[in-house]
Amino acid sequence: MSWFEKILGIEMTLDNLENVLEMQLNDLHSAETQLISALPKMAAAAKSSALAGAFRSHLAETRQHKSRLEKAFRLLGKRMSGEKCDAMAGLISEGQEVIDMNGDSGVKDAALIAAAQRVEHYEIAGYGCARTFARRLQKDGVAKLLNQTLAEEAKADRKLTQIAERSVNRQAARANRHTRRQHAAVKEHGHAARRPARHRTRAAATNHRNRATAARSRRRAAKARA
Repeated sequence: MSWFEKILGIEMTLDNLENVLEMQLNDLHSAETQLISALPKMAAAAKSSALAGAFRSHLAETRQHKSRLEKAFRLLGKRMSGEKCDAMAGLISEGQEVIDMNGDSGVKDAALIAAAQRVEHYEIAGYGCARTFARRLQKDGVAKLLNQTLAEEAKADRKLTQIAERSVNRQAARANRHTRRQHAAVKEHGHAARRPARHRTRAAATNHRNRATAARSRRRAAKARA
């Protein structure tokens, strides 16, 4: 069921902006809940100690984000719907694909950062919209909670960019150069393996000509004696 289909369902309609805010909060709560389970796996898969540390640090923040959302529901006098955020489920699934893949550890760390930043950008968009709705509805307490989390999500995204630019991407690029050298070595080995065959062919042709020349010389010598 899509986000808009959920809004247009029997229990919730587009009658007012508060319904949209509630829908956003439910979506974010589900997203954070799923992320709490996913982040330890990403930390375990990371080779870079800085990246693994960033994932572990953000796990603690994510638990706090979930608690803030629950507080926001209490301030609104609303109950959480328990609806699953399908978008976050998809993003986490993509991250799991990276975790399960084999390859160079530096390249894998770069892919993990890309997957993690997709998650961060999704959350930044969600919290930004929810905060704006809360401000428009004059739900100042809720807006303050959402703004705190939004700032932490943006900081986490910047941290991932720093790790990528300062170390992980350079290491991944070195792996790329190493792969090119390997391919060049394999190609050169293939050429080297074919060279002896060409040399043997040339030697055989030379020997054949030498034998033919010797045979002609013998025949001429025999005629001369006759």
